[in-house]
Amino acid sequence: MVDTRREFLGFATAGLLAYTVDLALFTCLRGPAGLDPIGAKALSFVAGCSVAYAGNALGTYRHTGRRGPRTYAVFLAVNAAGALVQLVCLTVSHYSLGLTSQTADTVSGAGIGMALATVLRFWGTRTWVFRTEGRVGSWTG
Repeated sequence: MVDTRREFLGFATAGLLAYTVDLALFTCLRGPAGLDPIGAKALSFVAGCSVAYAGNALGTYRHTGRRGPRTYAVFLAVNAAGALVQLVCLTVSHYSLGLTSQTADTVSGAGIGMALATVLRFWGTRTWVFRTEGRVGSWTG
């Protein structure tokens, strides 16, 4: 049985590294590169997601032995759901509330959106991607 605190710390460590990549790339793409906020977020998401998968597959959940295309596909789906949460936060802030500065975009997409998405990602990653025997919502394969 996996200690939930240890699991969360490993997940958080991989997530912090992925968040750093996501935030740095988003800031560069949104600022100096001049991309629109949604395009910048989409590209930074892909980079951060890849870092998170590597950290979780090779670190936090290495004991599950789950690797391969199906695991990666489920991981991407869970993270896409998290990204949707982030994009909704960014879209509402930027387009509905009129908060269009780079700082406002960063706070809404990479701050508030990321916090909400992290809850969803932790649950989805441990339940659907790297589940251990006996965990509810698990799949075989």
